[in-house]
Amino acid sequence: MKPGTITHTIAVLLSSLSALFTHSAPAALTDVNTKVTKKSGEKERGNLLTIDPYAFAPQSDPPKPAAAAERFPWKKEIVTTVFWIGEKPTANNPVPNKSSSWDKTWTQSYGGFDNPDPATRSNFIPVKFTPKQNPFYCALPYNDKAKEGHRPEAPSVVPWFKQAYQGPAVSVCKGRWVAIRKGDRVAYAQWEDAGPFRTDHWQYVFGNERPKPNLNKGAGLDVSPAVRDYLGMKDTDVTDWKFVEFSEVPRGPWARLGDNNTFVQNKRKASTALVEGAKPGGITIVP
Repeated sequence: MKPGTITHTIAVLLSSLSALFTHSAPAALTDVNTKVTKKSGEKERGNLLTIDPYAFAPQSDPPKPAAAAERFPWKKEIVTTVFWIGEKPTANNPVPNKSSSWDKTWTQSYGGFDNPDPATRSNFIPVKFTPKQNPFYCALPYNDKAKEGHRPEAPSVVPWFKQAYQGPAVSVCKGRWVAIRKGDRVAYAQWEDAGPFRTDHWQYVFGNERPKPNLNKGAGLDVSPAVRDYLGMKDTDVTDWKFVEFSEVPRGPWARLGDNNTFVQNKRKASTALVEGAKPGGITIVP
């Protein structure tokens, strides 16, 4: 064979080999996301790479965070009764409401007797005084506090326990916002007492059980006169309710009053920050 022919033949072979590797390599990668790694612990031959088929296996999209409405679904058709701060005991409600599960001087903290008589009320509050706490309050049959610290199950059953924990002396349930619905109207109230009747029914409050039978037709929710008036409820009625994050609570009559009211607290903090920023050497607040 002539030298020129040999040279031509070698060039053709090299071209063929180059084409072979160039076009066949992608075919070996069955997934564009397949991770290519060197296998450790094995003798490498000519630094050839091996494919790890598990490192980047096709995966579905990561689950999206559950919306608040899904995290706390409505508890529907719950018998709902009206109670009030300063209420005296009755046959169907043997526990007076001068104190709550979380406040021994509840009536004093509120500023007086929250008279439920519509004739003594105006604009959702008693006419005789302006409440020092949110007049939109409610009670659910669970108390997270024990004589010392919290109930043993509280850390695992209260969904927000870890985020809200402020020490063994502080309830993580007190003040929590609740949406209460009757028909096409929704009121928002703060959880300020445990009841009706029970204080240990976490399976209903945080789970899927229904309220237990009791003297008030199996009531599972107590609401204040303000909630009653806003929703147009009877003294014993049926409502739906669910927990809500504060960010979901719209402004309304429940946002106006109360040292315990998140709306009021945030407004005071903002006012304090403005005052501090206006002082010489203070932080300048830019609206």
